[in-house]
Amino acid sequence: MAIIKFPKEMRWGAATAAYQIEGAAKEDGRGLSIWDTFSHTPGKVLNGDNGDVACDSYHRYHEDIQLMKELGIDIYRFSISWPRVFPAGTGEVNEKGLQYYHDFVDALIENGIEPMCTLYHWDLPQALQDTGGWANRETIEAFAEYAEFMFQQFNGKIKKWITLNEPWCVSFLSNYIGAHAPGKKDLQLALTISHHLLLAHGKAVARFRKLDVEGEIGYAPNMEWYDPFSSKQEDIDACNRALAYFIEWFMDPVFKGSYPEFMVDWFKKKGAVLTIEDGDMETIHQPIDFLGINFYTGFVGRYKEGEDLFDLERIDIGFEKTDFNWNIYPEGFYKALTKVKDQYGAIPIYITENGACYNDGVENGRVKDTKRIDYLKQHLTSLKRSIDAGVNVKGYLTWSLMDNFEWAEGYDKRFGIIHVDFNTLERTKKDSYYWYKHMISNGWFDM
Repeated sequence: MAIIKFPKEMRWGAATAAYQIEGAAKEDGRGLSIWDTFSHTPGKVLNGDNGDVACDSYHRYHEDIQLMKELGIDIYRFSISWPRVFPAGTGEVNEKGLQYYHDFVDALIENGIEPMCTLYHWDLPQALQDTGGWANRETIEAFAEYAEFMFQQFNGKIKKWITLNEPWCVSFLSNYIGAHAPGKKDLQLALTISHHLLLAHGKAVARFRKLDVEGEIGYAPNMEWYDPFSSKQEDIDACNRALAYFIEWFMDPVFKGSYPEFMVDWFKKKGAVLTIEDGDMETIHQPIDFLGINFYTGFVGRYKEGEDLFDLERIDIGFEKTDFNWNIYPEGFYKALTKVKDQYGAIPIYITENGACYNDGVENGRVKDTKRIDYLKQHLTSLKRSIDAGVNVKGYLTWSLMDNFEWAEGYDKRFGIIHVDFNTLERTKKDSYYWYKHMISNGWFDM
C-alpha cells in the first residue's frame, strides 16, 4: 500500500458550468444562447435533450452549496451565463440575472467556499451568433465589455477569474467537427475563431489589469495526450501535431507571443490560412496569473496519410475506458503537465477539470461508483508525481460536482460525484463523493 500525500496548501474543489446545471432557461429575463438554439434543433443532442431545466440549480443553489460545504471543498468553479446578464450580448443589463450571481457568490463566501468564475463556458448569446458569432471581431469587443462589467461588479468578491473554458472546443469541436453549438463544419472558420478567442482572452486580461481588480486571472484550455505508436519519425511528428492542436496552438500565443509555425504551415496545407492583424499578438501575449488545465484522456497514435486532420491514426492498445468510451490514461496526465512546465515555465496551475463518466444508478439509496474512485486515484497519483517533478500545481477541481447536461450527449452521460435524478431532481451523494470528502479532510489517500 502506497500513501499519496499532498501539500497542506493544496486547494480542493469541484467544477460545473451554467448551461449544464442552472436551468431556468426562460426565467427572469435570460436571453437565448447558442446552446438553447442548438439543443432545440432536432438531431443535434442525444434524445432531444436540452438545458431548459438541467439540475435546476438556479432555484436549488442553497441546497447545492450545502452539499459542497459538507464535501469540504474550499474552492468552487462555476460559470456565468452571459445571456442571463446581457440578454442581447451587449447593451442593457438584466438586473434579475445579475442579482442571481450576486446572491450565489455571497452564499458561497458565507459558507467558506471561494468562487472561481469562468466568464465564458460556451453559452454565447444567440444575438451575437446572429451577427457572425466568434468569427466576427465585434464579438471580441462585446466579450471584453461583458468581462469588464463583471470585474467591476464582483471586485473583492470573486478573486479567481477564468476568461475562457476550452477554446479548442469552442473553435474546432464546434465549428470544424460540428459536434457542439453552433454545429459548423468549416476548418477556416474554426481557425479564425481560435484566434479571435485568444484575442478575447487577451482583451479581458487587459481590462482586468487596467481596472486593478483584486485577485488573479487565467484561462482553461483542455488537452489530450498522444504517445507515438513507434519511434518512427512520422509517428512522432503526427502525435506532435495532435498535441499541438490542444497545447501549443492555444498556449504559445499567450506565453510566447507567436503561433507554432509548423502548425500554421499544416493548416495552410489543409486549406485554412491564419490571419493576424497588427497588434493582435501583443494583445494575446501578456502575463496571466495562473493556467487552468482540463484533462480527461489520451491516446497512442501513428502516421496514416489522409487520416483525420493530422494524418494520425489512433491505435487502441487495450486501454480501459469510461462509459463515454474515453481511454483512461493517467500517465498522459503526468506527461501533459510536465510538458507544460518544460515549455512554459513554472506557471501556477489549477486542474480546473478532471473526472470520469460512469453511469451508475441509485440502488437502495446508494451509488457504488467504484470505477470513478479508481479513476480519481490514478489521476491524483499522476498529479502528485507532477508536483514532485516541479509542476507548480495550486489546486485540483474535479469534474463534476453533480451529474448534469452533458452537451451533445444530453443526460445520457454522468460525470458527477453527486447523482441527480433528472425526473425528480433529487441529489444523492455517490461513493466517490464520500471518498473525495475523506481525501480532502486528510490530504492523502492510499493506493
